[in-house]
Amino acid sequence: MSEPITPQIGDRICKHMNEDHPDAIALYAKTFGKSPNIETAKMESIDPEGMNLTATEDSKTIPIRIEFDHRLKDAEDAHHTLIEMVKQARNR
Repeated sequence: MSEPITPQIGDRICKHMNEDHPDAIALYAKTFGKSPNIETAKMESIDPEGMNLTATEDSKTIPIRIEFDHRLKDAEDAHHTLIEMVKQARNR
């Protein structure tokens, strides 16, 4: 069984995403945050309902909250959901 999304697990997910997948985070902000002019983005936190990003747009830092289409069950669900969201964003 996968781990529930606690603040510690959320921090681990954010660290991984920020270090290894910054382009995916910017894509989330552009597509699901409805901010097409995003230059960069960072995942600040993730919880079962959504993720909080900080993005740069026109040299200004803006917060973006993206709600998931379902409540995440655990870390494995988060992994699969984030991958699916990248696929959806690339197809738009």
